[in-house]
Amino acid sequence: MALILSAIVVALVLFYLMTSIKIVRQGYQYTIEHFGRFTTTARPGFNFYPAFFYRVGRKINMMEQVIDIPGQEIITKDNAMVAVDGVVFFQVLDAAKAAYEVSELYVAILQLTTTNLRTVMGSMDLDETLSKRDEINARLLAVVDHATTAWGVKITRVEVKDIRPPADIVNAMGRQMKAEREKRANILEAEGSRASEILRAEGQKQSKILEAEGRREAAYRDAEARERSAEAEAKATELVSVAIEQGSAQSLNYFIAQKYVEAIGKFATSPNAKTILFPVEATQLIGTLGGIGELAKQALSDAPTAPTPPAPPARVRGPFEQSGQ
Repeated sequence: MALILSAIVVALVLFYLMTSIKIVRQGYQYTIEHFGRFTTTARPGFNFYPAFFYRVGRKINMMEQVIDIPGQEIITKDNAMVAVDGVVFFQVLDAAKAAYEVSELYVAILQLTTTNLRTVMGSMDLDETLSKRDEINARLLAVVDHATTAWGVKITRVEVKDIRPPADIVNAMGRQMKAEREKRANILEAEGSRASEILRAEGQKQSKILEAEGRREAAYRDAEARERSAEAEAKATELVSVAIEQGSAQSLNYFIAQKYVEAIGKFATSPNAKTILFPVEATQLIGTLGGIGELAKQALSDAPTAPTPPAPPARVRGPFEQSGQ
């Protein structure tokens, strides 16, 4: 009987020891209550708290967790209704506060995020809600994190997953985007045409400048040629004057022959003249040209020579005469 009683006592002691040992898993913390009052927090690993005097109050997950925000409809500042959903990432830093400062921590964080999401997006236009997601996330994170600090919770991220405007607004936005792109295309086309016209005008300007420079250079060359011709004419006139002073009567033939040749040239270039009749004998022109040659010889020689009489006129051969007669 004593042996059975001893065995019962040993079993009760072992049961008491087993119930007093608390093994906490990694990533969790347990709150320990002494007759219903919080005393300490059990860390991961082996913990011993006498049974019946101490008990585990709450098992708190200390890892980073995520809560899905269900889709809801929000009215923006410009009275557009959009459907929004998102996620919240948080981590418990103080197990005691998370266990005793708020009831149903997950529901509290969800409701707090939902109400602030409505507040933030309700103060923005539709275009802002669609284009400023980073700003929405930052404002939500600041507000929710500040509110949950008293609960021993750190809000790490708040992300808006999707924003769905109504179908009619989506169609209107599509038409607006199309019109905007057409506007950009027209602007780019107009700018291209303007650039093309500018380049074309610049090319014409450069062409005219080069053409004007060419005309200026040609005029300069023509003036230089006329200057050289005038110098030669002056030199020839001077030589003729000197020859006349020295008693050479044939010197006058130079000017006569020059005018005579010019007059014949005008007859030849006339568009209306088909037949040219010379009112003077051809022998006079030949004699004048011979005088010009003699004048040139006298001008080029150092000593003056006696003038040579003009050559007799050539006899025109009859149709029945032979070449040897």
